[in-house]
Amino acid sequence: QVQLVESGGGLVQPGGSLRLSCAASGSISRFYDMDWYRQAPGKQRELVATITSGGSTNYADSVKGRFTVSRDNAKNTVYLQMNSLKPEDTAVYYCKGNTFYSAPTWGQGTQVTVSS
Repeated sequence: QVQLVESGGGLVQPGGSLRLSCAASGSISRFYDMDWYRQAPGKQRELVATITSGGSTNYADSVKGRFTVSRDNAKNTVYLQMNSLKPEDTAVYYCKGNTFYSAPTWGQGTQVTVSS
């Protein structure tokens, strides 16, 4: 089974940027789309961004214009570029791969903290 590993989280000041990576242990072409989710303390996990196998993207209203999701099929990696970060973006960020024939695959998450 393909595993997903997120990286790139950390502490950043408001207005700063981070790029998260989600590296797969195998080909990401198995996933018809891949998502980035986040979960803040005491809140439900929410969908942040989606990228399809064809490269189409969708974003939550709260991150539109600030976050960009992309994929590098050759590196089997999906990225989340996060700009103009706000304290309310603080959360654990997870990537998820979806297939038609098995349960979704989740990564273990990476912590993003936006604070001065």
